[in-house]
Amino acid sequence: MRNSLGRNFTFGILQQLGQEIVTGAYGRSNPFPTEAELCKRLGASRSVLREAVKMLTAKGLLRARPRQGTWVEPEENWNLLDPDVLRWLMERKFSAQLLLEFTQIRLAMEPMAAALAARHADVAAKAKIRQAMERMKAADKGEDDPLTSDIAFHVAILEASGNRFYAQLRDIIEAALRTSIQLTNRRKGVRLASVADHQKVADAIFGGDIEGARQSMHALMMEAMTLIEAAANGTAAEDAV
Repeated sequence: MRNSLGRNFTFGILQQLGQEIVTGAYGRSNPFPTEAELCKRLGASRSVLREAVKMLTAKGLLRARPRQGTWVEPEENWNLLDPDVLRWLMERKFSAQLLLEFTQIRLAMEPMAAALAARHADVAAKAKIRQAMERMKAADKGEDDPLTSDIAFHVAILEASGNRFYAQLRDIIEAALRTSIQLTNRRKGVRLASVADHQKVADAIFGGDIEGARQSMHALMMEAMTLIEAAANGTAAEDAV
């Protein structure tokens, strides 16, 4: 129990300092505080604080050297593929450009993941996709959460691909989707994702239709990218479905 509380406290400090770094709380005129200052302000022991700083350093946000102190790294050195960093960036200030860049990565990955799922998905993996589809249908009736059910669908396909690298992308995909889905649905003027379009992907996977799964997921990604590009450019996506 004590270890669990310690981990939660460390995680809380990690979140607080990570958000402060990403939102620009520290800079040339306001350098990153010393260990003693942070321990006092946060009410943390040196060991807990050092663990949090070590984690932030691993994420590329901080650099620490003995007798030289700790400082914030330039943004170009941050690990954008870390789910926490990506989430903090999304929460910092909405950036359609950042979302667009991530959607371009998704466009390169998710159609292939769907194609691999059509080829490799076993009974358990298909059941997980089917469960996500049922949740999306329930959300369409107001009986489930539209955001988490949509995320569950995309994560289930990554895991069904049989590719361990794709499966491990689930956390960063989820972090980006929490912003992306809300934006694209708002740009379309609807609150919910298209169940029918997602069902096309699922049906292709269930039927072992490799090219159909790839094309259906590609269509979903292209629609999202068109809407996000419109947001990034500050224009209406009049030609988006």
